[in-house]
Amino acid sequence: MTAVTQEAGAPFGAAPPSGDSEAASEAIVTRGLTKRFRGGQVAVDALDLAVPRGSVFGFLGPNGSGKTTTIRMLLGLVAPTAGEYSVLGLPPAHALPRVGALVEGPAFYPYLSGAANLMRFDAADPTAQRATAKRRIGEALERVGLSAAAGKRYRNYSLGMRQRLAIAAALLGPRELLILDEPTNGLDPQGTREVRALVREIAADGTTVFVSSHLLGEVEQMCTHAAIMRTGKLVAQGTIASLSSGRVARVKVETPDAADAARVLGTLGLADVRAGDGEVTAELGGHAPEEINAALVGQGVAVRGLAVERPSLEDVFVGLTGEGFDVDG
Repeated sequence: MTAVTQEAGAPFGAAPPSGDSEAASEAIVTRGLTKRFRGGQVAVDALDLAVPRGSVFGFLGPNGSGKTTTIRMLLGLVAPTAGEYSVLGLPPAHALPRVGALVEGPAFYPYLSGAANLMRFDAADPTAQRATAKRRIGEALERVGLSAAAGKRYRNYSLGMRQRLAIAAALLGPRELLILDEPTNGLDPQGTREVRALVREIAADGTTVFVSSHLLGEVEQMCTHAAIMRTGKLVAQGTIASLSSGRVARVKVETPDAADAARVLGTLGLADVRAGDGEVTAELGGHAPEEINAALVGQGVAVRGLAVERPSLEDVFVGLTGEGFDVDG
């Protein structure tokens, strides 16, 4: 794991300490990782992050929370101020040939085809084998579902196709880790679905995918694990399920008989019963929804609808920080 103790010239080439099993078993590990810019602004503050190998890991936070700065440090593009970190159990300089990355959007020649753009992208990589370029480009295009559009000019690609081409560029070589910074930002619903499906397919092939996003709904659908950032600090991390554990599910009953429904839910022992205009909600606790519905109907309450509302990542974030950010974009 690379240790950092100074503002400039951080030792990116240091080997991980012997016996550092955590760094070897995780795709990304940071301990106290900090970036302070000139003038005193702290962009990332003592970040302790652990990204399991094989996961789709959502890196969540509002714009300006330190996500992109963290990614730039992990890729060796920005020198940290303090802390230590490893990528695939190695310092970034050693791990980069096994890492694909898409940071701050794709940049391609609009008048060239998708395949021609990838050819130039590959030619700029000093580690790429020229003899295998055509085969690898074909495989990358096939993997992202752009084989049929390989000869189409980039300027005629949809937004979703452009983002998939950028991911193809990150997959021109064998990758153990793929880092994507806001991969669905600005996409229409169709493009968003395309990128989401592609991320899942890449992960299913054994590649760890690290996805930075400010869209909670997207991360909740796409990821197995997540970390939540706020003003440069990590406020929570874990599996999607564990982040919501401890948050109470609620039952919502739509009914014209709100007062009677509230009385029945109270009789059943449900906590925090709240009656509104045409609906009643309460903490579900250990009650089965069908039991609640049967009790309401048995007491003559007209039930128009009954649903169980599980806590979302938005609920978790608001509970942790007292504020929210984009859910659907």
